[in-house]
Amino acid sequence: MHSFTLSLQFGKFPEVALHRATLPRHKVSRWLRAALQSDAEITVRIVDAAEGQALNRDYRHKDYATNVLTFDYTLEPVVTADLVLCAPVVAREAEEQDKTLEEHYAHLLVHGALHAQGWDHEEDEDAQVMELRESEIMARLGFDNPY
Repeated sequence: MHSFTLSLQFGKFPEVALHRATLPRHKVSRWLRAALQSDAEITVRIVDAAEGQALNRDYRHKDYATNVLTFDYTLEPVVTADLVLCAPVVAREAEEQDKTLEEHYAHLLVHGALHAQGWDHEEDEDAQVMELRESEIMARLGFDNPY
């Protein structure tokens, strides 16, 4: 078993109670552990649209709120990263994709954890490999294929 440290943070926004209830620490920890292949220190922050948009704009030069941002700092000897999830975007996408909020959060956390370990989906071939890996992890966690 790998060593794993989780910091779970929630910004201040009107629907925060719903998101906090959907993301108990033990579940977030289990979902991330399933995707991690080495020791890790991960901070997960759940934010509103304004904070999500500001981070995406300032760091990726894309002026909109996106579902998950991964800030990966080190891969070795310990994976260290911040995963920032934008609550209103996650909620809207879950509804559009006919998924539960929990299911969509689990997928995005797995997705972010893979990014933190160097996985990417810029090229079609890489995207296929990453999506397959995500699907395998989600199945192990008892969720349907997210794609």
